[in-house]
Amino acid sequence: MNPAPEQPQLEQPQPEQPRPDQPRPDRPQADRQQSDYARLAALGPYFALDTAPDTDPAGPPPPGFRPLPELYGTGPDAPLPARIRVVAQRLGTAELRVAASILHLGLAARFWSVGIGSAVLLGTVPTLDHAWVRIPDQGPIDLWTPPEPVRPEPGDLVDQLHRSVLIGQLEPLAAAVRAAVPLSARLLRGNAASALAGTLRVLSPRASLPARELVTRLLDRPPLAGSGTLHTGPRGAAFRRTSCCLYYRTGPGAGLCGDCCFTRPPARRNAPETR
Repeated sequence: MNPAPEQPQLEQPQPEQPRPDQPRPDRPQADRQQSDYARLAALGPYFALDTAPDTDPAGPPPPGFRPLPELYGTGPDAPLPARIRVVAQRLGTAELRVAASILHLGLAARFWSVGIGSAVLLGTVPTLDHAWVRIPDQGPIDLWTPPEPVRPEPGDLVDQLHRSVLIGQLEPLAAAVRAAVPLSARLLRGNAASALAGTLRVLSPRASLPARELVTRLLDRPPLAGSGTLHTGPRGAAFRRTSCCLYYRTGPGAGLCGDCCFTRPPARRNAPETR
């Protein structure tokens, strides 16, 4: 026989408990940071801002991580040229420019996901000025930040995204990729736009309206303006870019990406990188 439940009138009123994903203002900064991290990571691995959650936020970075700016280095020990060769081997292509484009597209998607996800869920965008990065064998790059990664900045969210993601990360990334392998700036801008639109598709329909406005405004703003056309509707978002990422050149039967400027794979030749 179950014991009788306590009578409601005998209980003391309890303060409203915050939702698990809502940080309390009186919690330490590290706890609020972990709450923000958890909300982003719940969207998927590309959105995660802390991929070493057991690390002491006040201690040194986890093993294998390096300062994020080193990702864009161009010296003999720069990580991108070596990573491009690894990607080429895994794709089975001898064309390093194809591997460089695919790698760039994935990295752009990683940074846009963190930026757009933070803007939609947290109302601000991390600068990543003090972030650390680790390149795993497979999957998206790992990111780790010391305490206080998300700080309000001047300007609206589009300004923050433009400054923190496009100018702060994607411009030096494009410069490092072009230093390693000759690729047209137009192709890399198309990759950045395609990755941005892809982030919107992942977020829909959970955060479709705020994310759609941010993505639309970013695509209308230089340097991404003119890189493609975004179509949105009840079934989600579709993007048609004005350039090609070269994926069709990874091998016979590779096909085209869903947002490619081509309607069928062009004949294999050595020139279409400027598309």
